[in-house]
Amino acid sequence: MSVRFTVLALALCAALPARAQDARDLYDLLRLDDLLAVMRLEGLAYGQELGADMLGPNAGAGWTDLLEEIYDTERMESLVEARFTAAIDEDAVEPLIAYFDGADGREIVSLEIAAREALIDDAVEEAARERYLELALDEDDTRLDRIERFVEAGDLVEANVAGALNSSLRFYSGLVDGGAIAMSEDEILREVWSTEEETRADTREWVYGFLLMAYRPLEADALAEYVDLAETDAGRALNAALFEAFNAMYDDISYALGLAAARQMSVQEL
Repeated sequence: MSVRFTVLALALCAALPARAQDARDLYDLLRLDDLLAVMRLEGLAYGQELGADMLGPNAGAGWTDLLEEIYDTERMESLVEARFTAAIDEDAVEPLIAYFDGADGREIVSLEIAAREALIDDAVEEAARERYLELALDEDDTRLDRIERFVEAGDLVEANVAGALNSSLRFYSGLVDGGAIAMSEDEILREVWSTEEETRADTREWVYGFLLMAYRPLEADALAEYVDLAETDAGRALNAALFEAFNAMYDDISYALGLAAARQMSVQEL
């Protein structure tokens, strides 16, 4: 997040309780606003694919304008910052700041953001997935073993699956509320849960592909230390707060996408 050094901003910061200020410092060290900028690009690309699938070639500029409104940077930042700073365990903040303010922590954050941005390219994502599937056949790959420990510490696959399924549910709810489809809540739940195993397999490939790509430049000792951090109470608290914040954002966006798609479909029918 860019810092605006104004008298008002300094006064507001001074008025914040120490815990809240520390949580915001951690938020900035994690460069979550930079990550959100990448997520916005992901979302815009996904939204265009969704528009083509649901609205056909006539989605046009109107759909693009709706996507720009849905993936509004300021709203995304405001929601994630508020949820993250409220959710993070105050006992975890100090050790996390100590780590992410160090050279290894800063490098890891930069690598994660760069990898996430690179994966917007479908070819890069496919290569990352293929590399994971190849390494998964090697039982003696030490780096993959460490990545597996990292994934297990944060329950990253299952947490992402749960988030994806819930976002899908919210999307269907938007379609229903917008009048595009008629489905009961039970029908929506059955439809969403029918994709669970497919979602899990896809998520596993993406998570491992992303992490292997992101941490490839890291020295072995630096990766080992980061995995150790993930297995501490502070590391688990960080993952919990991040999922709390980002799931809330994706739920809002998914519902808005469903509602917008429904409205565009009704306009096309007129």
